[in-house]
Amino acid sequence: MTDWPALESRYIMHVTERLPLTIVRGKGARVWDEEGREYLDFVGGWAVNSLGHCHPVVVKAITEQAQLLIHASNQFYTVPQLRLAQLLVENSCLDKVFFGNSGAEANEAAIKLARRYGQLKLDGAYEIITALGSFHGRTLAMVAATGQEQFQKPFSPLPAGFVNVTYNSIGAIKSATTGHTCAVMIEPIQGEGGVNLPDDGYLSEVRAWCDQKGILLILDEIQTGIGRTGSLFAYEQYGVEPDIMTLAKGLGSGVAIGAILAKDKASVFAPGEHGSTFGGNPLACAAGYATLKFVIDNDIPGRVKTVGSYLIQGLAKLKAKFPFITEVRGRGLLVAAEFKSDIAPSLVMDCLKEGLLVNQLKPNAIRFMPPLIIGNGEVDEALGILDGALSGVAKG
Repeated sequence: MTDWPALESRYIMHVTERLPLTIVRGKGARVWDEEGREYLDFVGGWAVNSLGHCHPVVVKAITEQAQLLIHASNQFYTVPQLRLAQLLVENSCLDKVFFGNSGAEANEAAIKLARRYGQLKLDGAYEIITALGSFHGRTLAMVAATGQEQFQKPFSPLPAGFVNVTYNSIGAIKSATTGHTCAVMIEPIQGEGGVNLPDDGYLSEVRAWCDQKGILLILDEIQTGIGRTGSLFAYEQYGVEPDIMTLAKGLGSGVAIGAILAKDKASVFAPGEHGSTFGGNPLACAAGYATLKFVIDNDIPGRVKTVGSYLIQGLAKLKAKFPFITEVRGRGLLVAAEFKSDIAPSLVMDCLKEGLLVNQLKPNAIRFMPPLIIGNGEVDEALGILDGALSGVAKG
């Protein structure tokens, strides 16, 4: 058997702590290693595989598109890009779309657009207010936007123009707003920061403050978009509309794609002010269109709401059984369980041994981001494995 860790050590930069598993095949909510062992996948490519692994509609779309046209520059029109843009606009509150290749790229585009808006409409305002505990990507500017010191410290000095304030505090945003502020950028639910949910009314208060000050509201829906929280976009559950929204992860159900959507008033880019060589390429957009259309046509968000509630209820029962579980939180199929001590690493390994893949969110928390097409049966299977792993922790 090939020694994959040795090959990684020799050829790949060590930026990720990998689990001792080499995935060679996937279908639906399950994957298989090189020895044929099966695993139930509740990581989902970090909330990417919205329709599961190798969903037939996505496979068909990219297979057919690969035989027609894989790439053309944005100097020309391509059909998949226009079709996906139309579908996104017709099913959101936004008016215009720009495509990139990742969530970090989408957030970079959103920041550039907000700064351009500030130049044109707000006397040169350029600062963006973001939240502590947020995560907006790995580029240097997005590290500055991300309100977590662990990501910022290794790369200082950081680009200027970002103010990190307390999440879930309208007072903090108001205090940080100055004449230099052009936008507030927030995740409706903080994914990487801990699956942190805002209080009722918080996003409405932020929206009202942005309206009062004439600044833009950017919602980073990289992780919460495309049905993940039980509605097509998370903003729908909070009664607000963003001026700019960013998407990636689940949009292509495994194919790399990112997007920025904006209201007409905020769509101030002029030709030449932004672009992307690979952004909006036909192959990625074909995957995005197939994914999004399936999600909409089959009411996947409604399914997520039901199955997510079932998952949270099941985790709540485990919390009652195991007192060292301090909190279960989440919405839809973006859920976390937190513990009194740093048991997450060993718990992830115990689950892996029994055929369940879960994500270590923090040393004392794990996260569940399964494909959106799972049912209660897969939830029961996952909960059963987790129950056994937690029982081992209790005994240990």
